[in-house]
Amino acid sequence: IVVGFLGMAFTFLMLVKSAVDLAFVEGAQPGFAPVLPGVNIPGLPTLSFWHWLIGIFVLAVVHEFAHGVLARVHKLEVKNSGFGFLGPILLAFVEPDEKKIVKTKGKVQMSVYAAGPFSNFIFAGLFLLVSFYVMQPISDNIFIPDGIEVHKFTEGFPAEKSGLELPFTILGVNGVGALDGESFKEATENIKPGDLIKLKTDQGEFEIVTAAKTEEPEKGYIGIEQMNVKTRTKEGVSKFAADVASWFSLLFFWLFILNLGVGLFNLLPLGPVDGGRMFLVACLGIFKKEERAKKVWRSAMYIILFLIFVNLLPWLGKLLSFITGFFVK
Repeated sequence: IVVGFLGMAFTFLMLVKSAVDLAFVEGAQPGFAPVLPGVNIPGLPTLSFWHWLIGIFVLAVVHEFAHGVLARVHKLEVKNSGFGFLGPILLAFVEPDEKKIVKTKGKVQMSVYAAGPFSNFIFAGLFLLVSFYVMQPISDNIFIPDGIEVHKFTEGFPAEKSGLELPFTILGVNGVGALDGESFKEATENIKPGDLIKLKTDQGEFEIVTAAKTEEPEKGYIGIEQMNVKTRTKEGVSKFAADVASWFSLLFFWLFILNLGVGLFNLLPLGPVDGGRMFLVACLGIFKKEERAKKVWRSAMYIILFLIFVNLLPWLGKLLSFITGFFVK
């Protein structure tokens, strides 16, 4: 329950911060994104259909059956449980007896509702450990870093006018090799605004004068975003082994992201989700009068829906541009 309310507060504050940044900070990214196959989320690899399908199934099983387990712990009846299909999506469901749940103590109700997101957090941690201590050592024995791949320019900064074409790969900075994240950080950490830097890339060498960002005026920027370490397969390693390792590395990464993200989203004080139910129970306990409690609950829900809408505006704009471009063609 405590973790649930802390997660609720954290997610709410992140939505507020993101909405404010979108309104006042140039180039700010939304803090809320639709996690769908093929959607390009800044800072994350592209989510494939199979990774998405497996990830949704795993987090649903973990989430729903945790509700069922806590319901049985409190000796509450579970009316139905099982699996179903929504088109190609395999779903898991658990249906505790809601009429009996609402008649129990508030603490019991909140523990049942909090169980789903809490279990997602636990499994997110487990998948992160697998990524670090199983998949990363395997990948280190198959791949070697081969530069920093860049997919986006920051609008209004020098790199945009340098002549570089996206995507490009950085191989060195000022004569120092920069083939992985650590070496790139070391090569760029002391660069100041106005410094001339020499970038060695897969498109040749480029000289760029750095600029300053408003929020960090002491650091020099050329204006590049959406970077990832590019790798190549070590000699003697088969393409099949490399493809399998890459696929499973991405699977455990997305299992971590999906469980963490969906767990946090479910803690928002929105009517039908777990956080909304927890918040309503808390309001009923604080305000005693049901009418007043539900008024506070509804007000919080409207605020959250507004913040989600603000964070979705950039994605809605991209969708509209895509649809418009499709019909124009």
